[in-house]
Amino acid sequence: MSSTEEVDRGVEALPEPPEPKADVAAVEDVEEAMRDVVDPELGINVVDLGLVYDIHVEADNTATIDMTLTSAACPLTDVIEDQTRAALTAGPGGGVVGDFRINWVWMPPWGPEKITDDGREQLRALGFTI
Repeated sequence: MSSTEEVDRGVEALPEPPEPKADVAAVEDVEEAMRDVVDPELGINVVDLGLVYDIHVEADNTATIDMTLTSAACPLTDVIEDQTRAALTAGPGGGVVGDFRINWVWMPPWGPEKITDDGREQLRALGFTI
């Protein structure tokens, strides 16, 4: 650098810091929290049962969960929604997300092939054969 070049020094020369980003949960964190939601009939969490098809988290920290049930006639949607509320929005600091929405989907239909390896082990431990 030549002696005639001016160098900006001090705070004025620093770039503006980025605006703080709102805390938005990672999809992985929502999925992990959903492992606390247990199918009341089978006693296995909804993730390992393969009932959670997709998770999206919006910029306002609202999670949308595409999920199904083992049967479209299952009367326990309210129980699962209550468990989901507790798993995602309760706890220290208000939970993983600020709010959630469950999008109940029926296509593709759920089948035992959607159960994870962990879910299969849990079912075997309960005496189920798959």
